[in-house]
Amino acid sequence: MNTKLFFRLFFATFMLLSLSNVAKAGDDWAQFDVYSKKNAHLEETIRPKAVFMGNSITEGWAKFHPEFFSANNFIGRGISGQTTYQMLLRFRDDVINLQPEYVVILGGTNDIAENNHNYNEDRTFGNIVSMAELAEANGIKVILTSVLPARSFPWRKAITDAPEKIKYLNKRIEDYARQKNIAFVDYYPVMTLDGISLNPAYSEDGVHPNLKGYSQMEKLVVEALK
Repeated sequence: MNTKLFFRLFFATFMLLSLSNVAKAGDDWAQFDVYSKKNAHLEETIRPKAVFMGNSITEGWAKFHPEFFSANNFIGRGISGQTTYQMLLRFRDDVINLQPEYVVILGGTNDIAENNHNYNEDRTFGNIVSMAELAEANGIKVILTSVLPARSFPWRKAITDAPEKIKYLNKRIEDYARQKNIAFVDYYPVMTLDGISLNPAYSEDGVHPNLKGYSQMEKLVVEALK
């Protein structure tokens, strides 16, 4: 299959999953069950070097380039469509209980896209801070990252000010990381050409990276881990 066609089909599936996840309001709103079996196995075997916590961007990363994770003893814990509210709820199950040396936190895209609720920058930022505080309280080193650039969201076309909201949130995350002496990985400059959109060479849908995009992100994360 043509590589571009594969990525377009894959991201179309991601968007459908994101929309279906928004519609779900059952007992497992945070989706604890997604990784429960894998987590139980890991708790009995190895301590991962790092857990990557996030949404579909992180989920796709582990699926598109599993060798990056396996070769470095990294674990992906991304779930398509999730906001930082859901990530915070499952943080103990999917990060703390695995006792990694590091956690790499990437979230906020779906908050700004208003997947589950109206966007509130203070609360989204607070969710990210809470995850960082929980990690540090449990002896896990934190790497915070910037939200990736996006001009718009294909599944939320009514959101017309995404670039501005992303930049404001990223500034707060970076400032917090600097104040607390936490590692910060800024994906934004290397992932955009115009300062607003995700570089089309690195994405098929303007939101999710492709393999070229993930390779750029990997260089920055590996450098931070050093």
